[in-house]
Amino acid sequence: MTAMTDARATTELARYARACVREKLGGERAERPRDAAYAQPGASFVTLRWPEGELQGCIGSLEARRSLATDVASNAASAAFRDPRGRPLSLEEVDDLAVEVSVLSPLEPIVFDGTEEGARAALRPGIDGVLLKWDGRRGTFLPQMWEQLPTPEIFLNELKLKAGLPMSFWAPGVELERYTVDHAVDPSRQE
Repeated sequence: MTAMTDARATTELARYARACVREKLGGERAERPRDAAYAQPGASFVTLRWPEGELQGCIGSLEARRSLATDVASNAASAAFRDPRGRPLSLEEVDDLAVEVSVLSPLEPIVFDGTEEGARAALRPGIDGVLLKWDGRRGTFLPQMWEQLPTPEIFLNELKLKAGLPMSFWAPGVELERYTVDHAVDPSRQE
């Protein structure tokens, strides 16, 4: 499935992600979205942030291996409870979180000349989510990260760190893949 272009559908998924977190904490059962698009294979990331911008969690899938609704539900629970950057969460706090869902397009290789300079030149700032792979190591940033990492050099250096490589690292065989996202945020009740 390609990234969804319907903002209403992506917003509905963000609300569903919040409901899934509530359910895991003993709240009401989350009602699965009924649109047929949600039953199709899809890949998503769920990002949870506190009102001050602090990350509770960001977990996702890069490839469509299950229905989009199932993927969002699983990633919402993982972002809330399994991301080591987060803290213990209570049912009462769930509405304090901003819940962002990003629905990914399929991965596609980024073609470049093998050099780091060529890789930087091939990136599309503000558009590309990027997956970096080398020798079993992987790291990805969603396109939204361009807001914090505004140049290809900064973006790629931070992506290398995320993959467990030094900023100065480059080697033949580094692979890059890109994807785009449709995303929506269900805001914190404090916003």
